[in-house]
Order: sequence, then structure tokens, then C-alpha cells
Amino acid sequence: MSEDEKIVSVKLKRGDWEVDIKCPESKVKKIVDDVISGIDKNTKNNTGSDIPAIPKSVTKHQTRKKYATCRELLDVLYSDSWFSSERTLSDVHEELASRGYNYDKTSISHSLVDMVKETILTRVGSMRNYRYIQKRPPT
Repeated sequence: MSEDEKIVSVKLKRGDWEVDIKCPESKVKKIVDDVISGIDKNTKNNTGSDIPAIPKSVTKHQTRKKYATCRELLDVLYSDSWFSSERTLSDVHEELASRGYNYDKTSISHSLVDMVKETILTRVGSMRNYRYIQKRPPT
């Protein structure tokens, strides 16, 4: 290594591992490859598989609550007063999709009908052209 060679700092995250590396610029690739292979060997030995461990750091997807059913999602929309104005089935489908949940329209329709039967929502319009609106404000 020459005195003119620049020292670089690299931070790696893989699984539960976080490694800070400081080395000459010319050796970064080799050292990073060595570190990654060492981490992979270690995670293979600890987990019994060659799949790296899932990181424990909180990601965007972990911060939002996971809902199990379409109905639970519709209840959230209702509690957010999203149904305070008339909404079509397509509106509901698009809103759920924009929140990252891709239920088919049949499931959404069945859940909406259940909410109408429970007098949470009311349905206006004609067949195949219904609009849903909250019957009373959420508590």
C-alpha cells in the first residue's frame, strides 16, 4: 500500500450483522467479498439454512399494522371516516390497493354487504352501480 492511497470506510448490513470496514480503496472489493462470505457461513451455521437471518431493524412495512381480513381493513377505513362521502366498489378497491392490500372486488363487495347488513354503512344506487356511505359516524 502506498502512502498516497486513500482509506475508505464502508458500512455493510446483512441480516442481523452490521459491519464497519476501513481499508485501502484498492482492497475494498476483496475485503467486502470476504466479509460477506464470512457472514453467510456464520448465518448458515446458526440458522441451519443458507438464507440470511431477517434483520431486526424496523422497516416501513413493519411499522404498519398487518390486517388479516378485508373486513378489518374496511373497518379501518370506516373508523377513519373514509366513508363519510359516497364511495363505489372501485373507489374502495383503489383505496385498499393504494394502502398496499390487493383484495379482489368480490371479497370487498361481500364485506361491504356485511357492513350494510350490520347497519354500519348504507347502500344507495341501483344494482352494479351501488355507492356506500356511512350510516352513522364512527365511535
